[in-house]
Amino acid sequence: MLTEAQIHLALVFLKMFLRDIQSMIFNLFFPMAFITVFIFTGGEPDPIKIGIVDKASNQLSKSFSLLLDEDTNFDVLEGLETELSNKLVEGELVAIIEIPDQFDYAYETAELKLILDASQVRQLDGIKDSIEKTLLSIERELRGTEAMFSLEIVDMKARPQRYIDFLIPGLLAFMLMNLSIAGSGFNLVEYRRRGILKRLFVTPIRPKDFIISIVLARLMIVLIQLSVVLWFALLILDIQLIGGLLSIYGMIALGSLIFLCFGFCFGSIAKTQEAIRPLVTSFTFPQLILSGVFFPISSLPEMIQPVAQFLPLSVIASSLRGIANDGLSLLSFDQNLIGVLVWLILSFFLATRYFVWRDVAG
Repeated sequence: MLTEAQIHLALVFLKMFLRDIQSMIFNLFFPMAFITVFIFTGGEPDPIKIGIVDKASNQLSKSFSLLLDEDTNFDVLEGLETELSNKLVEGELVAIIEIPDQFDYAYETAELKLILDASQVRQLDGIKDSIEKTLLSIERELRGTEAMFSLEIVDMKARPQRYIDFLIPGLLAFMLMNLSIAGSGFNLVEYRRRGILKRLFVTPIRPKDFIISIVLARLMIVLIQLSVVLWFALLILDIQLIGGLLSIYGMIALGSLIFLCFGFCFGSIAKTQEAIRPLVTSFTFPQLILSGVFFPISSLPEMIQPVAQFLPLSVIASSLRGIANDGLSLLSFDQNLIGVLVWLILSFFLATRYFVWRDVAG
């Protein structure tokens, strides 16, 4: 049970945190600005602009142009070779298809020319596939043959998965890491600099009262700030949240405890703000890259994946993503939850190992 002294001290720390309005606004600005971008992005990709030079100008070539124009992947523009070449050079077109004079029923084989800068075109394979599909359709129509195989599309009405649905849990995990380490580590160094710890040391306040109060106050700040981002994503971006909010907040609390412990460890080792900054950066920056915040860990090189999967930010982000996207609960005993518990024990051990009240206060 919490004592009256712990609750009182937690409220004091909470008031101190809330006075730093500039820091709170800045901590909210980056994620809010980042996810706001997704309001104005997404949707269907723009069609590829291609030009057609029809040298044959017959029924067959017109059928080819019409079929290609009906493909929603393309925006087709017909014209003269010189005119379209200029547009290609200026970047207004991605490619030009040149239909030869011999594009007719009388010729066994007619060769179309695809003009582009292959080194600059990422859509080359898609363009070639669409042209070949169109030519195959015309050939079957002329020969009067049916396709040997067909593809039937069955809509299972699976749950839609957008990148923003993948991103938000990782962004929440990254936010709680920064907020928690800043709340314990940087504040511990600042309290030492201002002499607050020395004054507390000569009072009847016990070390555990100080730690519990810091944890309670900072946990409240983390929950408030992450709630703003989460509800913004739910109401404005319409992200899909399959799991329960209780499990989400439970995992946020566990993750915050892990990084608060790391913060106490860093704040105990470093004596000044200049010393703690590189220490924290060396801990957080690699995890930002390797922990699957912005892209799946599976996209990393295979030799890095086993290490990346066990990083503290990785297991927390994966757990939040499992709850939000896959409907898991906080009690789903999987490898991510095991990882969270392991890091909770390890971080608590490191915090108690390095946080010595007399040394820290001095």
